[in-house]
Amino acid sequence: MKRGIIIAKTFISVYYAYMLEYRAELFLWALSGSLPLIMMGVWVKASQGGQFGLAANDFAHYFMAVFIIRQLTSVWVIWDFEKEVLQGQLSHRLLQPIDPVWHHVASHISERIARLPFIVVLVGLFCFLYPQAIWLPSLSNLLLFCVTVVMAFALRFLMQYTYALFAFWTERASAIEQFFFLLHLFLSGMIAPLDVFPDAVREVALWTPFPYMVNFPASLLIGLPVDLGRGLLVMLGWGLIFFVWNRWLWRKGLKHYSGMGA
Repeated sequence: MKRGIIIAKTFISVYYAYMLEYRAELFLWALSGSLPLIMMGVWVKASQGGQFGLAANDFAHYFMAVFIIRQLTSVWVIWDFEKEVLQGQLSHRLLQPIDPVWHHVASHISERIARLPFIVVLVGLFCFLYPQAIWLPSLSNLLLFCVTVVMAFALRFLMQYTYALFAFWTERASAIEQFFFLLHLFLSGMIAPLDVFPDAVREVALWTPFPYMVNFPASLLIGLPVDLGRGLLVMLGWGLIFFVWNRWLWRKGLKHYSGMGA
């Protein structure tokens, strides 16, 4: 346990220093995740003339929560891993007595820490532009939000890392992520809260992993009604499915890997 903590601290400190070298790029990446804030303006305006079951303030709170979630759960491991496999860079990491995935985990965690000041600035800016987006969540909702955001990031990372393992067999594993991102975009609640979806579509979506990476934690934060038990079980169920699939692909892929130095 002590050795694991030392390794984790070393990895995070190294990758954090690396991320600080690209502060301007971090700001641009944070800014690129501002789609929820654009959708906030669209839905706040639409709610003033339509009947969606949510008030203008509800939409403002929801999309502010979505913006924060997107900043905390963005994942890019598939592009890094694909590059490592295609260019043979994975070979030297396989010589280390640690699973290469922990390099990517540390990179993502360090990037979150380095990005945090930009998130605070952007949230402050848009709260200034949209005063109706300001609200104070209850302590219980905030704690549940923190737990589910961590779970959402873990599930999102695990899903994308599983798709990344197809890089052992194809040069365009990232195309798989691009396809599933379309489903993620529409079914996760990033474009609109699931409460405004038709009942049949919402019921189907709730059995997929996508709503639990955005809509579920956002609803918890702002106090919209959700089935907490079902949500946690579905997240754990999909996490288990992707974990087993991931480990199977990893073992098969290593046998197939023929990068430089492998």
